[in-house]
Amino acid sequence: MATGKECNGDFLGSSLISWNSKNQACVALSTAEAEYIAVGSCCAQILWLKQQLADFGLQISKVSLMCDNTSAINLTKNQIQHSRTKHIKIRHHFIRDHVSNGDCEVKFIETKLQLADIFTKLLPKERFFFLQNELGILDLQNLS
Repeated sequence: MATGKECNGDFLGSSLISWNSKNQACVALSTAEAEYIAVGSCCAQILWLKQQLADFGLQISKVSLMCDNTSAINLTKNQIQHSRTKHIKIRHHFIRDHVSNGDCEVKFIETKLQLADIFTKLLPKERFFFLQNELGILDLQNLS
């Protein structure tokens, strides 16, 4: 069984505008299912943010969601219910509708480029600085 943290981060352009991390509310039978549930949760947050931005007159079409689990990505694209996925609660499958409607797209990202790791894992110094740079975070102590 896979349990753990659910991590979501949203960017507007290259700026991180939202971040959360919480223990998952359910126990998954596989890492693919756990990632699929996390992607669905992130999709819900994206839809909320898109509506907030629309209220300010900013229309955003398709939003990219990054995931490092190809099995979870395939689950978001497959509209057919298989015996291996029938145990996943229906509420988690709403992401399939939003992917097929074009509200969001789930893209593969290599694990080494997963920006969320800086918030959730103890990292070697080199990896920490790499992810810090990718997020555009400045080290104010070394600016002088």
